[in-house]
Amino acid sequence: MTEQAEGVGAPPRPRRAALSVFPALCVVAGIVGWALGWHLGVDNAVYRSGAVALLHGEPLYDAMSLSAEPSWARLPFTYPPTAALLFIPLALVPTQVAWGILGAITVASLAAVVRLSIAALPDRPRWMDPDRTTVVLGIALLGLEPVWRTLFLGQINMILMLLVVVDVLVLGARGNRFGGVLVGVAAAVKLTPLIFVAHLLVIGRRWDALRAVATFLVLQAVMFLWVRHDVVQFWGEAVQDPQRIGPIFWAGNQSLNGLVLRLTDNADWSMRVVIPIAAVLAVPCALWVRRLQPLPALLVTAFLGLLVSPVSWSHHWVWVVPLLVFLISRIDDPRDRRAWWPVAAVVLVFASCVLLAMRNGLAVEFEWTPPEYVIGSAYLLVPLVVGAIVLVRRVRAARG
Repeated sequence: MTEQAEGVGAPPRPRRAALSVFPALCVVAGIVGWALGWHLGVDNAVYRSGAVALLHGEPLYDAMSLSAEPSWARLPFTYPPTAALLFIPLALVPTQVAWGILGAITVASLAAVVRLSIAALPDRPRWMDPDRTTVVLGIALLGLEPVWRTLFLGQINMILMLLVVVDVLVLGARGNRFGGVLVGVAAAVKLTPLIFVAHLLVIGRRWDALRAVATFLVLQAVMFLWVRHDVVQFWGEAVQDPQRIGPIFWAGNQSLNGLVLRLTDNADWSMRVVIPIAAVLAVPCALWVRRLQPLPALLVTAFLGLLVSPVSWSHHWVWVVPLLVFLISRIDDPRDRRAWWPVAAVVLVFASCVLLAMRNGLAVEFEWTPPEYVIGSAYLLVPLVVGAIVLVRRVRAARG
């Protein structure tokens, strides 16, 4: 049996047991938190309240909070109405238990993304054992700020990433007739995964792109028939209302738009600057996507999406997980310390919690010094720096 074939199966039982510890701890913490009244998962509480509102006929967007939200999570529902539909299972249990269940799925999704990313690398080094690497990274990468923040907030970023990874790297590789459907579902929960429709088009999976769009539109149509008022409110007003998202000039918004807002004292024309930049970046990215292997191609699209999205909170940057898998796979000899520096640099940025260490205060970002602007833009600088390095190396190789 080849190494590649061995890498597709499930890890041996002891390793599966190791991976199951953290999901189990999440569920236990959720149950204990419910019994003791802990404040667990602010965003999860909003998800669950959206589902409760949908079931009880309460408008999702007419107010800045929902009646089912606990006192410690009085936030507006910012997601499409279709998200409330898919959150209905969370409404069946108390808020803290829902957080525990969602956390367990998040941790399991982390391990699954690692595993599938490894399987998508046919030229990985022989020392990179799929079973051992999945266990080690599935546990170690919990220490990355985007990952643990997703977990503690009760966010769904890891789950959405898994849907996209399965669709693009698994269903696409097999020519499955359901290719594109999971991308459409992910986009129906959060709009940002719509960029992967363009990814499917660029790599030549036109029917999958069509299915993704069709899935997205069908889910919108279902909700229009069920809660017409909410659909009209979302697409007509809520999706364009910045007050529902919060101050997007915060350092936590690691997108180009966030950077421009911080540099211009929250100018309302920031996206008019970002859109041309996005158009320029999209050209080389599209060319790379067409030439690269599936995983690095997917990473190019994912990080382009994070850069050009109006809002990319730090917990949206969970795509650093497959990025690290890819960078590790480029190391031929694990004893070569110099080969590890790209991995160490990325880990340093995303595990250091550097954004949390920035000066706190009301609109303090407008008072940053030049070094603070660099440190406070650490996440968005990663794909820009990596892209520049790749471009320079390609130019040098071409000149030979």
